[in-house]
Amino acid sequence: MMKTRKQVGKVTAEERDQIQALFERKNGLAELARIMPADKNDLYEKLVRDMGHTQTLFQHWWDDMAAKYKWESSKNGQWEIDFTTCDIYLKEN
Repeated sequence: MMKTRKQVGKVTAEERDQIQALFERKNGLAELARIMPADKNDLYEKLVRDMGHTQTLFQHWWDDMAAKYKWESSKNGQWEIDFTTCDIYLKEN
């Protein structure tokens, strides 16, 4: 099945910076989780909590912006952002 991508909105540079920071943090934590031994209990548990918290903030940003700008959505789609242009796309699988 072919994937389609359609521009559905735009965010401000400040809003883009917020999601970009969360995106980079989420990726950094995921990378750390891949290399950190799980037997470092306290540190590993803190990492897992931080990953969950960051994922929640990430999802809240998307939910808040979708409500604010009333972006088109679909059951099999997900939004993505072009960090250079601040454009929001709906990508459907």
